[in-house]
Amino acid sequence: MVQDEQEQRTELDRKGGPGHTVLLALVVAVPLVKIAWTVGGGSHTREVVGAMGVRNLGEVVVGMVTTRPLLGGLVAVVTSRVVFALFAARGAVPGGRSPGSTARTVALTLVNPLAMGVLCWVFYGPWWGLAVTLVALMLRQGIVWEYRAGRRGHRPARTGLAPWQVRFVAAEQWAAVLLTVVLLPLTAFATALDGLAWDTVLHCQVATGAQTEESRLIELDRKGNGVVGWDLHAEEIVNGLGCVKEDSLRVRPAWWNS
Repeated sequence: MVQDEQEQRTELDRKGGPGHTVLLALVVAVPLVKIAWTVGGGSHTREVVGAMGVRNLGEVVVGMVTTRPLLGGLVAVVTSRVVFALFAARGAVPGGRSPGSTARTVALTLVNPLAMGVLCWVFYGPWWGLAVTLVALMLRQGIVWEYRAGRRGHRPARTGLAPWQVRFVAAEQWAAVLLTVVLLPLTAFATALDGLAWDTVLHCQVATGAQTEESRLIELDRKGNGVVGWDLHAEEIVNGLGCVKEDSLRVRPAWWNS
């Protein structure tokens, strides 16, 4: 019975755990929700997606993640745990107690959280970078203990865990599920409905018949010395020239304030 449970958990790790499923679902759903709420839904969404191209929907996710610290931090932590669980299930965590095995384990444990922390430092500042690094480290320590003890994976169990380690592992698993299945999706959809543009907002000169007027656009693409963007006033795709970047990304009220 214990062996069957161990195999099931290892197989779940091999597939990236629940975080893998949640991340894929968010990558598919959140960009479309973001565009629909920001530009007004319906035919407007089809126009924007048509102008951007389906392949470029990832740019919406990138824009959201790099400008929203909480969402970016959660994505970094969940991605770090998913990657670590996947490699651990494939035997990346050494089982020996030699100095070499210990050094490999320490390096494997540290390198990804540090990388994610550096990225968050760059985009959001040092405190976010430090917080992401520490949380990512805490949410993989239990996995390390279990794989090294043989309680997870295909190796036979070699050593038990101390009672406090067992409690830590259980708490870590609950925290990871809460963060992955509840907090990350809620934050992602709240960001999609916050009324902020996913890309740069510009003031551009737009030709309207024989006249040229200044309009406020969400940038969709660059064409030569101009911009293809969504005109927030005319509610259509236009070409803009002489564009000037606006500091604020606010284009409409958030869903909960509308």
